[in-house]
Amino acid sequence: MSSSSLHRERRFWGLAPNVFFLGIASLLMDMSGEMIQNLLPLFLANVLGVKGSIIGLVEGVAESTGILLRTISGWVSDRTGNRKLPTTLGYALAGVARPFLVIAQSWSAVLAIRFTDRLGKATRSAPRDALLADSVAQSERGRAFGFHRAMDTAGAMAGLLMAAGVVYLVQGSAELLQEGTFRVIAGVALVPALLAALVVAVAVHEPRRHATGQPARVPDHLSPANTYHMGNRSYARFLSVVALFSLGNVSIAFYILRAQALGLTVIQVLLLLAAMNALYAGVSYYAGKVSDRISRRTVMAAGWALAGVVSLGFGLARDDWQVLGLLVLYGAFLGLTEGTSRALVADLVPSARRGSAYGLYYVAAGLPVLPAGLIAGFLWQEVNHAAPFLVGAATSLLSTALLLTLVPPPVESPTRSASGKR
Repeated sequence: MSSSSLHRERRFWGLAPNVFFLGIASLLMDMSGEMIQNLLPLFLANVLGVKGSIIGLVEGVAESTGILLRTISGWVSDRTGNRKLPTTLGYALAGVARPFLVIAQSWSAVLAIRFTDRLGKATRSAPRDALLADSVAQSERGRAFGFHRAMDTAGAMAGLLMAAGVVYLVQGSAELLQEGTFRVIAGVALVPALLAALVVAVAVHEPRRHATGQPARVPDHLSPANTYHMGNRSYARFLSVVALFSLGNVSIAFYILRAQALGLTVIQVLLLLAAMNALYAGVSYYAGKVSDRISRRTVMAAGWALAGVVSLGFGLARDDWQVLGLLVLYGAFLGLTEGTSRALVADLVPSARRGSAYGLYYVAAGLPVLPAGLIAGFLWQEVNHAAPFLVGAATSLLSTALLLTLVPPPVESPTRSASGKR
């Protein structure tokens, strides 16, 4: 889409319509997801009596689900020029899967439901990010992705507060999660998930045209396999460093278990996660705006370095008060990196290949999650509760150094350069 047509669109809060409504959809979907996701480790441990290694398996399988599908869905959206359909289908699939948690009675059932839920995310993620990137000029890209992550995280915060309210009403200040409490929360979470799919289906539209006047379609001879380099080595190096970071990054499930092991109650954990997400939401939008003016790589490196510090702190913590500030700071790390990394992908590859590029980005970020979960689970169970975080800290700091060393900043377009001078 040309810059002139972008600016003629009706704006919502100064944002392109697709950016605004995809943000609303993410707010609703994450409201649903966070009501459930952060209680799942406690449900597995407190209610079903599952060991740490199995929790690591469930989280690893769930988060690495649909790796190939992410590549295919992004590539198909390049070939067809249709990014909305797979985005809508992905939201709908997640909404259909989550109600089954109300009746799940085993860790294998939880795994199957989480697998299906993440399959929906795999279907929508790459086309949705490509749609976002196509809907704005490069000079607004960081702001657009920052807004999307901020809305996503505001939904997470709202979901956590709603879950905390249900926990208080159903079981009070009991330290362990009770089965009935989790069932009620899983039922309530269905409503915003279905509303998210409805918003995308009704309010989000394909960008009309690109600067060439033609829909963005990848040439017929290209495939997910041979789009790896995307015409430059910087993108391949970027993917490699992202994969290394993901391999060492500790799942939020273990941060939650660590907080509970140090004496925090279920309600305290939920409120702490809500505070974390509040910081995440606030940082995301402004980090995106800053990345429109300076190197996105620099903003990402700052976030990864902060992740290393937080992980190190969790590894060394001995009392519950020590994890309070650390877990909140984890939100700052997410705010600095999640939207910025997606904007950087769009900077590194041309519009016609962005669906495939985002698919490959999610492969690099998601494929290492399964071995990472298994390694963290093993270290948690067989070594000690600090071990996963110490390994994660070392990997985060190494990844930060490699990002700054191996991945040069992308060449700025005239549009972005001009915007940076204003």
